[in-house]
Amino acid sequence: MGLIKYNANDYRPTSFRSFVDKFFNEELVGGSMPTFSPRVDIAETEKEFEVQLHVPGVKKGDFNIDLNDDQITVSGERKFENEKKEKNFHSVESYYGTFNRTFYLPDVINKEKVDATYQDGILTITLPKDEKKTTKKQITVK
Repeated sequence: MGLIKYNANDYRPTSFRSFVDKFFNEELVGGSMPTFSPRVDIAETEKEFEVQLHVPGVKKGDFNIDLNDDQITVSGERKFENEKKEKNFHSVESYYGTFNRTFYLPDVINKEKVDATYQDGILTITLPKDEKKTTKKQITVK
């Protein structure tokens, strides 16, 4: 049984062979460029769920948050603005473009009190739980 090294960074190959494969298969032979998809952290407390999207460089007005029956969709666009003509970029590792993330919601969310804030490149969506709906139930063994 052979071990495969875990690579947390998909853009830095773990071996020369994977580097060559990635170079020829993705870059030159019509491979698609990676799409922009922000990283997401989801946390839960007794009173709420908190969804954090890491989207530095996006303006508040570029977000759309849609709350449907059982899902919430966050979409937007991170724009590449190259206004200075004297710059010659040798490497651009930041992702730009439109993004769309959808999350299914549990039944206990109070949809009337959902709130969103944006600070320091992190969009935080607070999804409070409805106090009338019980999420935990203790069952006694007989």
